Amino acid sequence: MTRKKKKIYKKKGKVIKDLTRNIFKILNENSDKFYNYKQIAGKLGIADTDGKTQVLKKLAELTATKKIKEVDRGKFQINEDRKYSLGTLDITSNGNGYFISDDYEHDIFIPNINLGKGLQGDIVRAYVYKKRTSNKQEADVVEVVERAKKEFVGVLQMSKNFGFVLPDSNKMYADIFISQNKMNGAEHGDKVQATIIDWPEKSKNPFGKITKVLGKPGDHNTEMHSILLEYDLPYEFPTEVEEEASTLPIEITKEEIAKRRDMRGDLTFTIDPKDAKDFDDALSFKKLENGNYEIGIHIADVSHYVQPKTILDHEAYERATSVYLVDRVVPMLPEMLSNGVCSLRPNEEKLTFSAVFEINEKAQIINQWFGRTVTYSDKRFAYEEAQALIDSNRKQNQELGNKKKDESVISSEFSKDEKISIEKSHKNNNYNNKIPSNVSLTGQEYTVDNAIVEATLKLDELAKILRKKRMKQGAISFDRVEVKFNLDEEANPVGVYFKEAKDANKLIEEFMLLANRKVAEFIGKAKGGKPSNKTFVYRVHDEPDVEKLASLQNIISKFGYKIDTNTRESTSDSLNQLLSDVHGKAESNMIETLTIRTMSKAVYTTQNIGHYGLAFEYYSHFTSPIRRYPDVMTHRLLQHYLDGGNSAKQDIYEEKCKHSSKREELASKAERDSIKYMQVKYMQDHKNEVFDGVITGVTEWGVYVEITKNKCEGMVRIRDIKSDYYIFDEEQYAVVGQSTKQMYQLGDNVKVQVKKTDLERKHLDFNLIED
Repeated sequence: MTRKKKKIYKKKGKVIKDLTRNIFKILNENSDKFYNYKQIAGKLGIADTDGKTQVLKKLAELTATKKIKEVDRGKFQINEDRKYSLGTLDITSNGNGYFISDDYEHDIFIPNINLGKGLQGDIVRAYVYKKRTSNKQEADVVEVVERAKKEFVGVLQMSKNFGFVLPDSNKMYADIFISQNKMNGAEHGDKVQATIIDWPEKSKNPFGKITKVLGKPGDHNTEMHSILLEYDLPYEFPTEVEEEASTLPIEITKEEIAKRRDMRGDLTFTIDPKDAKDFDDALSFKKLENGNYEIGIHIADVSHYVQPKTILDHEAYERATSVYLVDRVVPMLPEMLSNGVCSLRPNEEKLTFSAVFEINEKAQIINQWFGRTVTYSDKRFAYEEAQALIDSNRKQNQELGNKKKDESVISSEFSKDEKISIEKSHKNNNYNNKIPSNVSLTGQEYTVDNAIVEATLKLDELAKILRKKRMKQGAISFDRVEVKFNLDEEANPVGVYFKEAKDANKLIEEFMLLANRKVAEFIGKAKGGKPSNKTFVYRVHDEPDVEKLASLQNIISKFGYKIDTNTRESTSDSLNQLLSDVHGKAESNMIETLTIRTMSKAVYTTQNIGHYGLAFEYYSHFTSPIRRYPDVMTHRLLQHYLDGGNSAKQDIYEEKCKHSSKREELASKAERDSIKYMQVKYMQDHKNEVFDGVITGVTEWGVYVEITKNKCEGMVRIRDIKSDYYIFDEEQYAVVGQSTKQMYQLGDNVKVQVKKTDLERKHLDFNLIED
């Protein structure tokens, strides 16, 4: 039997690659033992004299900086007198960083010189110490344990025989060196993806190779693909995935229908954005003889088509979510599924997974049922169309109500024939059923069947009761205005508009929340109300951070607002009051953003702690399996338990939950970057205009200003304010002129003009228009 050869560490010239990191790895793994340089060299597979000399010199260097200690002559050990901790790096735009570790209550500042080649998101081992001058804690990275990523998007700048990739991300502080033989056909000025392959000990720049040439900076598709690649998000499906999707049996057989509850005869319709193609959910409505209503929340049965351990399932899991950029959707599932066989399109039979409730007039749940169904959607509405029905019938009811305050008023204002006509109108449910042309999907005015109008209005009424109950229980209402763009045929932004959730949006939201909550309760609650022991996928949201709430209070007090954080109830009540008070005001977007930042991030997990923001004890995601993989897991687990199955393996699902949460965060960042890109692109054509804005942030290098008209945010650099010499005043969230004492403070209204637009960095620079 031949002996396994030791791995010999590669050299880069005469310098051994990752020597510091590998020495720390050996000493950390055996922290109670000590080694001489020959033993360490042997473990690293270093046999030559020059290599051993490098090990000896590195040990001396680490001993001198007290990162390791010499316990006996020539014998070394990790220095446990120093406090080493594992944590994650968060790099700032100015090249410094913060060390985030469970060992410390606060994030620890790391000056750039102490980053130890650590990059954004890396898991690192760091030594934390107090500065002698200020007694403040700082950290020194001694080992990069695990790289968060090695691929970066940027622009190639060529010299004669080599080049550097200048990364787009402002969190990547080091340009990537590219040798001539690693160019992969890229030319000077190309937007590329580079992969780090080495970072020599004495080099301030990592070495890399170009893996993809994306195109020229500023080209629209190039920039959109760059955003996706920056966050490791794909923009096309592998051939084998598309092929597997195309071979799926899509016919709904009699045998399959026989296994399901047939609800094709129930009045069913969808309400979605006007440009939607993937219809995840539909609502059915039926009046029962006892006066209650049977309402079905029907969800595309993706788990019927996407089976475990298939190529399709693996791809869906890896993506974990659809990504919604400004001009496109990058779906989790191939279009044949997402926009076709799974999409609950009108006038088509579909396989669905449903939550069906018997609900009374007070929106109380009398009975519930969960299971697989077959449904038929009678109608597709855009939100604007459903809203038109709600608004027009509300107006009609108000007009009738104003004239029909009591019988005497009716007698005096209406003739006998008019009175009979009004009463007949109420009795016959004579609704306003016209969809005006300005909101119609077809662009033409048309009428809707009265049964659908009645269902829409009753669902709206019940949704309002459900929402009121949620708010009373402590839910927080983040009704934020969304920034949307009007795009021309080449996807250039030609206008900006704001989208706000109205009654039709909230109608769908409430019934989706109901289904998600009740599914989670059905599995998560045992008899008697105690938690069950069944593994399930929960969507949880922890309580706000107390210190962040205190910081929020400091900021909003400048505007005359306050919050009460004495109890959980007073916190949620006062946050809702704050959000209501700022709505529609210049500072609203800033304060809403700051309020959201006080909140914990909602994540997927098998460990249920409830959902603070929604005020739910149990909550899951069940209603969007076309675009969210956790919903697919929820469907599978729900059916598994409906079939009487035992509890699934928790560790497997917990790992999947963590992956899904991470992918969701990356998708969210990509979506925000695409909005920033479009905002910068839009402002390129408005350089000569003066805009009203509000100061949304203050730093030592400048103030951030958000334009009120379009929510575009940019920076006024302190050096560009020429009227005085300004200094950052941290306590007052302001910059203050040293001669004039002129102050520009967080929340101040100002006027700005575009100075510079940087599409590659997605950044705007403003000039302040001073009085």
